[in-house]
Amino acid sequence: MRAVIFARKRKRGTVSESGFLVAELAVAAAKFHIDKPYFYRVPDSLAGTLVRGLRVAVPFGRANRQSEAVVLGLRRVDDVANYKFIESALEDAPSLTEEQLKLAIWMSERFFCSVFDAVHACLPSGVWYREGKTPVAAKNVRYVTLAVSVEEAREESERKKLRAPTQSAILRILADTDAPMSAAELIRRADAVSGVLRPLEKQGLIRTEELETARRPAVTLQTPDTSGLTLSPEQYSAFYRLDALLKSGAPEAALLYGVTGSGKTSVYLKLIESALELGKSAVVLVPEIALTPQLMSIFFARFGDDVAVLHSALTPGERFDEWRRIRSGGARVAIGTRSAVFAPLSDLGLIIIDEEQESTYKSESSPRYHAREIAKYRCVKANALLVLGSATPSVESMRKAETGAYKLVRLESRYGGVPMPRVIVADMKEELRAGSLAPVGSVLERELRENITRGEQSIVFLNRRGASPVVTCVSCGHTFSCPRCSVHLTYHSSNKRLMCHYCNHSEPVANYCTKCGGKLKFVGAGTQKVEEWLLEKFPGVAVSRMDADTISAVNTHDKVLSEFRERNIPILLGTQMVAKGLDFPNVTLVGVVSADMSLYVNDYRAFERTFSLITQVVGRSGRGSAAGRAVIQTTTPEHDVIRLASRQDYDGFYAAEIARRRAAGLPPERDVISMNLNGEEEERVLLACTEVRAELASKLGGASVLGPAPAPIVKLNNKFRYRVTVMCENSKEVRSVVAGIVRAFPHDAKHRGLGIFANADPFE
Repeated sequence: MRAVIFARKRKRGTVSESGFLVAELAVAAAKFHIDKPYFYRVPDSLAGTLVRGLRVAVPFGRANRQSEAVVLGLRRVDDVANYKFIESALEDAPSLTEEQLKLAIWMSERFFCSVFDAVHACLPSGVWYREGKTPVAAKNVRYVTLAVSVEEAREESERKKLRAPTQSAILRILADTDAPMSAAELIRRADAVSGVLRPLEKQGLIRTEELETARRPAVTLQTPDTSGLTLSPEQYSAFYRLDALLKSGAPEAALLYGVTGSGKTSVYLKLIESALELGKSAVVLVPEIALTPQLMSIFFARFGDDVAVLHSALTPGERFDEWRRIRSGGARVAIGTRSAVFAPLSDLGLIIIDEEQESTYKSESSPRYHAREIAKYRCVKANALLVLGSATPSVESMRKAETGAYKLVRLESRYGGVPMPRVIVADMKEELRAGSLAPVGSVLERELRENITRGEQSIVFLNRRGASPVVTCVSCGHTFSCPRCSVHLTYHSSNKRLMCHYCNHSEPVANYCTKCGGKLKFVGAGTQKVEEWLLEKFPGVAVSRMDADTISAVNTHDKVLSEFRERNIPILLGTQMVAKGLDFPNVTLVGVVSADMSLYVNDYRAFERTFSLITQVVGRSGRGSAAGRAVIQTTTPEHDVIRLASRQDYDGFYAAEIARRRAAGLPPERDVISMNLNGEEEERVLLACTEVRAELASKLGGASVLGPAPAPIVKLNNKFRYRVTVMCENSKEVRSVVAGIVRAFPHDAKHRGLGIFANADPFE
């Protein structure tokens, strides 16, 4: 109901001239259970400056602690006896556009979050005020130019060569460049100190000025020119159908289903080109930061400075400047991960979500939105086209394409007639019977050796980092677990420590069991152990490892992938970072270690995720002129998911999976909303869960209410987590009931110390 209230108040028209001026605000400190429009009196000093979307500072709560807020509207009232004053405006002009403000109000109702939480998601981190910190400011750089002609500068440089050689060098560099140069760069090239510029400025030979300079992320141009790229007949047919939707002038959605290597990116490029020709702008979303550098190089080569990038690996300054460049119209194409869906582009014509099936498009912190839902909203409001692209579309998206909600566009074959890789399914039970516990089996070892001999590259995929996921005692059976979470500690051989991948708890590994003194056994394999095995088996052969432990501010995704490509490193080993979107023509072998690892987790999407991961990583092989092959290591070669993935048979998988979902009443047959409770006392959490379940069941008669059930990780950071699941249509009435329960929960004294939140379409 909140969004309706906001909307009604905005429709009252111009502000009356009588009475006292007050502002309707969404306040940052107001959490979801107390979120509502708050009214503050407008001081005379701000009476002519406040507009919708402007951010202000206000006192909030009994302690009057300062909080940020955003103006939702203005009105006049007769009585202001209990109204507090707005303290100050935090910006000269609104950072939020009218479109973003409306989007935030819609998100608050749709995703069970406060309006300000939604506002926060729409803006880059650099604009926010934090306690003791101010937002990122524009970067000013001191530039130096000649104040005299080039000829005079050269003559003066000659005169100063003996008595003032550093000044002479400064003048010579400026004369040779004949363009403004940053003071830092000029001083570096002249091997001087900063004070050398002052006397030259006093002599009237140079002048300096502070100029605002955009902080731009570095782009490696791996593809020199894509402007002449020719689409195949199949690609052109796909483009033609999508382009007709783009030019229809109505909101449209299409699923571009193309096998791995079919050239979906080329279709995207042509479609964006068409949007720009229409005077429209475009957003391109990718699921992983690892994919952004490769796409950026391709898009930058095609569209130049019309491209801006937005993702969390940028510095706050880079992200802030790219966001400002987009908002000012300096960039018409925004590329990035999930949050780039909020890019403040005007005249939006196209949103592309690549690898649309990926769970990374779903935020698991407030606001718990899915980028696909935000994209749909924006496309409807802008009469734009939404394109969802994938070689393994989500079951939900393919179902919508089947029913006509999305237009289905297919790419059936690889670009250039390149054949799909030959797939070998290696049964690891045979290895175990032979007594081998090596993480890489004999079949994959043989194929790797053959690739090394031929000078071709290989990718080895294992979706588990660290060395060993379990450390146990062979005598008493004790396993080392996290003291704060209900998970085993993972052994990391690089630093000889046991680590929790959820709360970051870390402790040194002992040489013996801490319970009985027995011998320890390291069970299972992660990327570190596989890397050690590869280096031992293939001495002198370089291996690049790409996982969360190797990627850092210095050793970025771009650097690892560039080294793999440019240095022709024989083997790239990694987690899901290497499983999708990468295109290396010299990769002719892909190995999947522990392919069935994710098949048996407690999640109805387990089959879908496993099929997608295997299919995507196998598709990295054989994308160039040489034939590709893949080895899938599994202990269940007869499993339908493994069998269908090895054949790259998405249609067969989808038919089986949609039948299973339909029989069980799972999405897309019904929607899912989870009510998640947490607290330090397990019994209290379970009791509260039972009460929530009873209330939901009484108020939602036609819904299936399940639980209480433990979360996949029941204890996280010393808090126990249980949930109640509602399965029914995600209607406005259902959301209203769920939101009412979440709002009322913290006001009950017996729930003190417990937390609750609702999550629509959860991925955890």
